[in-house]
Amino acid sequence: MTFPSLAVVFDSAGTLLQTWRTAKNVRSGEIIPEVQTTLLTSASPDRVLTMLPIRPRAMMAQPPETLLSTYLLKHGCGFAVSCSSRPVSTDDVRAALYGDDRARCGDMQDCIRTVWACCRDEPVVALNAGVIVSLAIPGIEFTVTTGGVPFPGAVEAVRDLHALGVDVFIASGDRIEKLIPMARRLGVPDHRVHGTATPLGKAAIVRRLRGEYDRVLMVGDGENDVAAMREADLGVLSLQQPGERSPVLSEAAGRTITDLAEVVGITLELMGAEPYTDKR
Repeated sequence: MTFPSLAVVFDSAGTLLQTWRTAKNVRSGEIIPEVQTTLLTSASPDRVLTMLPIRPRAMMAQPPETLLSTYLLKHGCGFAVSCSSRPVSTDDVRAALYGDDRARCGDMQDCIRTVWACCRDEPVVALNAGVIVSLAIPGIEFTVTTGGVPFPGAVEAVRDLHALGVDVFIASGDRIEKLIPMARRLGVPDHRVHGTATPLGKAAIVRRLRGEYDRVLMVGDGENDVAAMREADLGVLSLQQPGERSPVLSEAAGRTITDLAEVVGITLELMGAEPYTDKR
């Protein structure tokens, strides 16, 4: 029996990785633990989630009162737009980021410290730092840190998909240098890992894969996965990571799961094979 060729595209944080997320409101000083950063970003059309190549150890060594923009400029830190509610100009984001005069290194340190307290005992952690820039202020509205480790069963799910002849991809807004070590642990080849992928970038990846495979699944958990879910033959919403989801996200998904093993079963259904039962 010949099965159709399939590709499964996973988001990383909150989908393959159990993730701790913390944001700090620069102006009010409020620290927001367990925040859905993409949902926070999409709450305003002027917000842009921006990933930064910050090394946590180096950041923690900075004087807390140092302007974050000063640190970024001094160390030649670029940025990558991870999520926004509308198309934005890179020049506008750059001006708001490097021209900010409110956010301090201490604001970022507070986020790093909060996340690290949750995952410090894990053997491998993907730690990412960024900011939510407001083009209306303009300036840095929130500092953001996320830390992720593979969900239980993630390695096995990827292994089982590969055993079925399914190609597994990762498309994430996280930086590629943070994704690669974790992808290798999960068993996903380097050339199938796409970092700093915006929502439209994820959709473009899925669109390209639809030209190469009979069917493509997109598995995600956040607002920045909606466009890719709509582009896929089937969008799958993962609820394994607790948190609020918008109706738009639920509507974009054809299926919902609470365990990554369910992706293997869905894949077998699409292949026309016998119904899948997890016997592990």
